[in-house]
Amino acid sequence: MNKVLIPALFIFLLLLQACSPAMDAGEVNLDNWKADRYGCKGLRLQDLEKFRAIKNDFLGADNQSIIKTFGRPDRVELVDKSQSFFFYFLEPSEACEEVEKEKEPLRVLFRMNAISKVSEVTITTLNP
Repeated sequence: MNKVLIPALFIFLLLLQACSPAMDAGEVNLDNWKADRYGCKGLRLQDLEKFRAIKNDFLGADNQSIIKTFGRPDRVELVDKSQSFFFYFLEPSEACEEVEKEKEPLRVLFRMNAISKVSEVTITTLNP
């Protein structure tokens, strides 16, 4: 019986981890967030202060939870084998039509560690 129970428990735990739920984003309007790809419409910027208040709540979350909460990232950057970044632009980025690049746009960066968990959340105009 132990030979059957241990593999079944392992498979159950693996499936449980694969089903990452969306996270609570407080008062941030997630419909606007998801509809504002690359920050072109300025909808994400409206919730900047609300996001600032809860940004550290996402530390330790896995990448799938971030995607289910905020939608597909505007850009993903792999720095090396041990970390990557999810970019969500708050201000219009170079991908927006009719936007002249005067300065780097404000963005939210989720830094993911080697096991795809959020290790840092930053609101910045700087690139990693």
